[in-house]
Amino acid sequence: MAYPETAEVQSWGRPTFRVAKKIFIVVGSGMDRPRSIVFKPDAEGRRAFLQDDRFWVPPYWGPSGWLAIGLDDPNTEWREIAELIDTSYRLLALKRHLKVLDVGDGLPLV
Repeated sequence: MAYPETAEVQSWGRPTFRVAKKIFIVVGSGMDRPRSIVFKPDAEGRRAFLQDDRFWVPPYWGPSGWLAIGLDDPNTEWREIAELIDTSYRLLALKRHLKVLDVGDGLPLV
């Protein structure tokens, strides 16, 4: 919620986070993996993430390039999760949102 003009909206029985009415994070990739997030990676990152067993192609979102990662591993690297959220936000935000964000100190979640 630290990102400019972010809104939390319940959809499909789970929280989604939006900017300019566009979803940038879905909490829970499915009923079988409620402790995960679905995010939009950049193209280069997506290729690398697919080589890592922690990431998977989620149903419904996957064909559009989205990926998911679990959050219930005790070794979860929260800085990495913050960077995934940041990238997803930046890919979907409007220029005015990015301008406000870039005036700050970088990642608002860290």
